[in-house]
Amino acid sequence: MDSAFMDEIAQRLAALGVGVVRFEFPYMAERRNGGGKRPPNPQKVLLECWREVYQQVRPLVTGRLAIGGKSMGGRMASLLADELEADALVCLGYPFYAVGKPEKPRVEHLAELKTRTLIVQGERDALGNREAVEGYALSPAIEVSWLVAGDHDLKPLKASGFSHEQHLQAAAEKVAGFLKD
Repeated sequence: MDSAFMDEIAQRLAALGVGVVRFEFPYMAERRNGGGKRPPNPQKVLLECWREVYQQVRPLVTGRLAIGGKSMGGRMASLLADELEADALVCLGYPFYAVGKPEKPRVEHLAELKTRTLIVQGERDALGNREAVEGYALSPAIEVSWLVAGDHDLKPLKASGFSHEQHLQAAAEKVAGFLKD
């Protein structure tokens, strides 16, 4: 929850008037408490953690509440968005497939998603590049915003003429605009 990416994007969103609540899954909390490198919890545990956080935050928010996250956090949120009746879903660097396994996409639930969704994705993301993702049948509720030559952390190739800071700002502005509409 306090990675450099999350710190940066949360600050940029806050500067644009978007409040951000961050949390970490149990396995990340265990890492923080001296548990070393741990694999992610089973999906069931991750989803239950998301549900608990949502139930704690929802009563504190007046107005609309979007859920989402970076990579796996966004994927877990996407699995719950309709169930939780979230107002919107925002995913940054969505893991459409595991590294090196584009033949095994994790997109079945995205075809039927009803929640209004924004996915900000780098064109050369190793977990969902533009060519692969454009071949998927995604729900009409999903908008994918592509960042030129961006990777999974939205970092562009130097030859693109864009900087990582520019991509992070573009992502924040896209998210803020999406949530205001």
